[in-house]
Amino acid sequence: MAIPKSFEGKLKLPAVAAPMFLVSTPALVIEACRAGIVGTFPALNQRTSEGFEQWLDEIQTALAADNIETPFGVNLIVHRSNPRLQADLAICVKKKVPLIITSLGAVAELVDAVHAYGGIVFHDVIMLKHAKKAAAAGVDGLIAVSAGAGGHGGLTNPMALVQEIRGFYSGTILLSGTITSGAHIAAAQAMGADLAYLGTRFVNTQESAAPEDFKDMVIEGNAADVVYTSAVSGVHANFLKQSLENNGFDMDALTGAGGKADLKGVGDEARTWKTVWSAGQGVGGIDDVPSTAELCERLKQEYFEAVEGLSRRSQDFA
Repeated sequence: MAIPKSFEGKLKLPAVAAPMFLVSTPALVIEACRAGIVGTFPALNQRTSEGFEQWLDEIQTALAADNIETPFGVNLIVHRSNPRLQADLAICVKKKVPLIITSLGAVAELVDAVHAYGGIVFHDVIMLKHAKKAAAAGVDGLIAVSAGAGGHGGLTNPMALVQEIRGFYSGTILLSGTITSGAHIAAAQAMGADLAYLGTRFVNTQESAAPEDFKDMVIEGNAADVVYTSAVSGVHANFLKQSLENNGFDMDALTGAGGKADLKGVGDEARTWKTVWSAGQGVGGIDDVPSTAELCERLKQEYFEAVEGLSRRSQDFA
């Protein structure tokens, strides 16, 4: 197990604040990095490539001013539905973004372009065959998006998914799926992952762009309120049941969605996701909206308490 060399000595917690569509902001990224957690955001959270570059300038200026070395990352959608891919990639190369997270396609040429300036690439996967394709493309890390994860997650148990990936892959493995506490981060490492990948927990932060109704729905929800369907974007993902109902989705028909449809265009999908809200099954463990800084400090305390507790308990079986 390993983390990238560019991450060594720069993290205070083995965790990444995952990029969330229409939710992650520069402020969230900056505060996560200040706290020693990798902050990330999707390039498409800015409506134009020019605006995206301005966000990068804002983040890099703030981190440089405070001498923060914690890396940050950008999520790029590698799919024909994203007409901005090449323009946004060129900006990432120009700005030397430390981490690129790719979704819906692992392309060796993109990996080579990022490696050329010293950056690294993580790719999210939901099953073994996708992991092998991404590894063949030369990515530096694989994000195991397991059952219960928010967004475009899979159905594989996290223990099984990490085990299968680790069986052939020696690079960095990140685990995604229902991780909402520092103890969960420790558990991810115990399973064999190097880093934990937290999304939904960061929806409910003060720096998040999620509407207040979205945050309230997270607080009020539990695992049973999360619905896995392809009806929103053509690719299966987890959404909050109440937000689907509020948008007129037929809940009885959702389970019959085939998941074979092509992705909608970026503009169409963005309009849909503004009011249909994605979250993971970990919502039941979220009951507040702290600042990102407060949340990160809590996660650190919980993590080290969990690690120390496991160490003490393991002595009973030595």
